[in-house]
Amino acid sequence: MSLRPILLAATAALALSACATATPYQPAGTGGVRGGYAEQRLESDRFRVTFAGNSVTSREDVEMGLLLRSAELTTQNGFDWFATVNRATDRDTRYSSFGSPRPGFGYSPYYGRYSPFWGPSWRWYGRGSWSSWNDPFWGRDDFDVRQIDRYEATSEIVMGKGPKPANDPNAFDAREVIDNLGGRVTRPM
Repeated sequence: MSLRPILLAATAALALSACATATPYQPAGTGGVRGGYAEQRLESDRFRVTFAGNSVTSREDVEMGLLLRSAELTTQNGFDWFATVNRATDRDTRYSSFGSPRPGFGYSPYYGRYSPFWGPSWRWYGRGSWSSWNDPFWGRDDFDVRQIDRYEATSEIVMGKGPKPANDPNAFDAREVIDNLGGRVTRPM
């Protein structure tokens, strides 16, 4: 019995378990975690703020993290309110296939040996060696293709002192945002 399938399965399980929790509300790249918040000062009262999530972080949580970080930056810099000038949420979609390997024995007419999967195989010579490819999906009905979405929200904010502008729907009272969203974000363990 070959150990290769067992090692591949163990590696895949470890990789999936590392991504099994939503991105915590913390600076980007902390502790090797993909995602988190980041900011860049543009002027004394203007920042570009970003919050990126992993594949299990919802769009709502990413946008909530962005607003919370914007509010925290506002109070940390001595301001009372912030307004979003430009705001966008990008979705990165990838597709991945999952399934258990089902090796069969089928004769490959392309290069005269037994193929690990029933179905077509190709072999070619290039860069000084022979290479081959077997179609792992030929005749298989036990695999699944899943859509994996990752969200990243970005906003440019302008900060101000005093009461927030009443006629600006993009203006937020920083302390109210912190009070309302601070307890709803996922914190690092």
